[in-house]
Amino acid sequence: MVNTATRIDSYPSTTTNEQLGTEEQLTQIRPTADDPPPRLQKNAHLNFLVRNLMQGFPARFVSLDASQPWLAYWSLQSCYTLGASLDPNNKQRCIDTIMAFQSPDGGFGGGPGQTPHLLANYAAVCTLAIVGRPGPGGGWDQIDRKKMYNWFLSLKQPDGSFLVSQDSEVDVRGIYCLLCAAALLNLTTPELIAGTAAFIASLQTYEGGFACASHPYYFSKSSSFPPEAARPPLGEAHGGYTFCALASWVMLLPFLSHEPSGSRPSIDVKRLTRWCVQMQGSPAEVGGFRGRTNKLVDACYAWWVGGCFALLRGLGVGLSLPVPVHTDTDVPDEEEQWTDADDSLFNRLGLQEYILVAAQHPQGGLRDKPPKTADAYHTLYALSGLSSAQHRVSQSQEVKAKLRSEWRPIKASPTPESDTISQTVFTESRSWKEEEGSSEYLQGAADRVNAAHPVFNLTMTHVKDIMNHFYEQG
Repeated sequence: MVNTATRIDSYPSTTTNEQLGTEEQLTQIRPTADDPPPRLQKNAHLNFLVRNLMQGFPARFVSLDASQPWLAYWSLQSCYTLGASLDPNNKQRCIDTIMAFQSPDGGFGGGPGQTPHLLANYAAVCTLAIVGRPGPGGGWDQIDRKKMYNWFLSLKQPDGSFLVSQDSEVDVRGIYCLLCAAALLNLTTPELIAGTAAFIASLQTYEGGFACASHPYYFSKSSSFPPEAARPPLGEAHGGYTFCALASWVMLLPFLSHEPSGSRPSIDVKRLTRWCVQMQGSPAEVGGFRGRTNKLVDACYAWWVGGCFALLRGLGVGLSLPVPVHTDTDVPDEEEQWTDADDSLFNRLGLQEYILVAAQHPQGGLRDKPPKTADAYHTLYALSGLSSAQHRVSQSQEVKAKLRSEWRPIKASPTPESDTISQTVFTESRSWKEEEGSSEYLQGAADRVNAAHPVFNLTMTHVKDIMNHFYEQG
């Protein structure tokens, strides 16, 4: 394969120099035909994760003191993605640690005694989904769901958005984290999500991806400024924001059918799909994803952008449409492209190659790109991206119908309407399923990692267990 470098004009800049330098670096580490094929170094990565969990993180991680639930979630979910699990004693240590972060006012903070924050709350809930259990000391029944729900409502803004914490900013990542926690813990209500889909729709930029926030209409001096009026996005399209916006949209979509068609918000799925496809790098970039236009490829976007394609399939997009990942009018021969791409909207083998070749650190753990060091964040999202490239996960109408038919009304539901909402969230969340016979591996099934739930980024088993508990099912 010929690695055609990115063409630049006659005016080099820091950006173009970094781009060409990255391509050169990736070319140097890419194995030749005489080299052994790259394989997933599972044992090295597990040793890296266990070392962090058992011995503690390096001193530089003191800057993440307010992100302690994230360190636990990144490490634990990485272990289970690799197929490993924790023993009961270490699970209990994790449970006790996370429960120490619960605020007396509701929700979880980034550490003991810290202010509750939507992002830390998501990481705490996901960690408990992984290691928790029902009963005394198991974490699940010690979550104060009533206070958490009231805390959620205290963060809600007039345009349907949410502050990430009290007296803080609006950020779509916080909205995604809130909706995930509400779905896992059976806290979704019409009051909670009213107007949120319209706010999500207002974040889409001209490129097709999503920004982190939009101009709040209620700050306008004009009292007649309607909530549904166009509000410009605040910022550019970004991979992390786009994933969080799209996953939030997928969670909210079942409830939009109840709104009048004239006021029903919508997003431009075609432009979104185009933007996601264009974020995958060229063969010179070994098939990695970038997070923004004209930026460098980075392993974490293997999930933040690569993970969007499963969500797009949930919207009916790209179920059988072959789309070229990289098109260059100067490339004369198809042999210079990846030739064994399937009918996915992105090059699954190309992304796997980037993770195996560029993202693995020789001493264990995964990284952004060489020569950077490994860290827990990139380890998880590179592995999650590898999962999205290996497996095709879609919503199964058969599973959804089965879950509906087996639904047992929740005893604590105050009204039939609230039970219907719970049933909708449960069946929509639990109906994601790996498509049989669709797995594809660059170097063979020995490199397989577990499939991730496209919305929550947990294993399917962990989503099933925690939701069965809080929805009183199965």
